[in-house]
Amino acid sequence: MKRIVVVGSLNMDFVVETSRIPKCGETLSGKSVTLIPGGKGANQAYAIGKLGGKVGMIGAVGGDAYGQVLRENLKAVAVDISGISVMEDGVTGQAFITVDERGENSIIVIAGTNRAVTKELIQKNARLIQESDIVIMQLEISVEVVEYVKDMAVRLGKTVIIDPAPAVCGLPESFWKGIDFIKPNETELAILTGKEMKTIEEVKEGGREMLKKGVKGVVITLGSKGCIFLTEEKEKFFSANKVKAVDTTAAGDSFTAGFALALSQGKSCEEAIRFGQKVSAIAVTRKGAQTSVPTMKEIEHTWKE
Repeated sequence: MKRIVVVGSLNMDFVVETSRIPKCGETLSGKSVTLIPGGKGANQAYAIGKLGGKVGMIGAVGGDAYGQVLRENLKAVAVDISGISVMEDGVTGQAFITVDERGENSIIVIAGTNRAVTKELIQKNARLIQESDIVIMQLEISVEVVEYVKDMAVRLGKTVIIDPAPAVCGLPESFWKGIDFIKPNETELAILTGKEMKTIEEVKEGGREMLKKGVKGVVITLGSKGCIFLTEEKEKFFSANKVKAVDTTAAGDSFTAGFALALSQGKSCEEAIRFGQKVSAIAVTRKGAQTSVPTMKEIEHTWKE
């Protein structure tokens, strides 16, 4: 099994359950609020660790109670946390998530110490990148740092996976060159390309545009509709596993984790996508981010061939 390193964000999630997402200017009574370890980077590292992968993480937390909880939670599933710096005077990243009765969510993220993931911090932990075979990143840390790590990983011959969330428009062409896989959803792809995605063909065309920018493979997740995989040689649609969603928080992170883990085990891209779908399908039937991640035994039991 190949080794994976995740470079990215760690947040404490404040999850508010409510009947529906409030409209602008509207006040609603919520049902509950729960604190759950999160952050796109930490979610992906946690999921890979819980599924049995060899994974480490590079990131930063504050010297507060939230940072300690986040580090301990990753450590509990055998994630190498030696690359997570503790900024004693910093405030750990936070995310405020509203979840409605359909399981849909809206999220506001406060970066906190995620801003402390700098080129200097990367250099300090370069060993983790050098010793890994697959490098995963998201966009909850500086785009400049993401590109810096990407360039380093490409030079070292690593497989690079980027989950472009939260999506940023107008990224330079250099950002995309050398990336092996990106995993946007429809909304993120529309932001990346600056074009509306109302039909499947428009989604595919958006994926083709990302290939032209230098990305080698594009996996576009479509929620309950499935996902599309595009390379220069092929385009393939994967139907979704039918489940009743309770909370879609970390659905994409669970998919990315499953996809990367399967690749680390020598599986094909198609097999990795199907496995990522299985992980994500279970995750959306549970509440929270890291609390929703299944074990390998649960996946094998749920998706018996």
